[in-house]
Amino acid sequence: MERRAKRASSRVPRGGGVRKRTPRETFEEKRQRSRAVFRRLAKAYPDARCALHFSSPLELVVATVLSAQSTDARVNMVTPALFAKYKTAADYARAAPGELENDIRSTGFFNSKAKSLRGLGAVIAAEHGGRVPSTMEELVALPGVGRKTANVVLGNAFGIDEGFVVDTHVGRLARRLGFTRETDPVKVETDMDALVPKGQRTMAAHRLIFHGRQVCIARKPRCEICPVNPLCPKIGVP
Repeated sequence: MERRAKRASSRVPRGGGVRKRTPRETFEEKRQRSRAVFRRLAKAYPDARCALHFSSPLELVVATVLSAQSTDARVNMVTPALFAKYKTAADYARAAPGELENDIRSTGFFNSKAKSLRGLGAVIAAEHGGRVPSTMEELVALPGVGRKTANVVLGNAFGIDEGFVVDTHVGRLARRLGFTRETDPVKVETDMDALVPKGQRTMAAHRLIFHGRQVCIARKPRCEICPVNPLCPKIGVP
């Protein structure tokens, strides 16, 4: 009996009070909070946009493939000469061995990226008449193209607000803001799609990315100047 009493007493917080649990946020409460967050981000980043430079759907597909494990700034340094040299999907498909790799070398992982560019160029040329397809199903069937790239292309090149773009910044901020607990990008996208309606997802993702680069950075977020500070549970922030 004495041992049980000690165990029970050990669960009582210091000061003799009863530990209160914070009520769990309902989905509707989370959705309302997300709307408030994105309203504040819209005011903070009115000029948010795709950071990759492009003038056609093909150029955006290529640039997005190159951006994997690289920075948009680095990709934008490479693509002007690349786009001048490779003007069609067929140009990428028939690029000489080693030549395309050398052209994109500075973006990193150039061998696998060159393989993807040759592959998607061949499929676009052979199966889509040289035009980048404009559906999620057709885009993710292209070599090297996943849902993130497909959502980037649909939202920014075609104006089709299909799904939520999830890159490193979006995934990190979505977890910090308590919008998801997931780490898999596809599952994060599902959670964000549930909170943000179609027609708003492309811009919402841009604003999260801008915010993640400028304020809510990975190692030491600048919470003291954050426009959504009062609405953020700061999950995972020391």
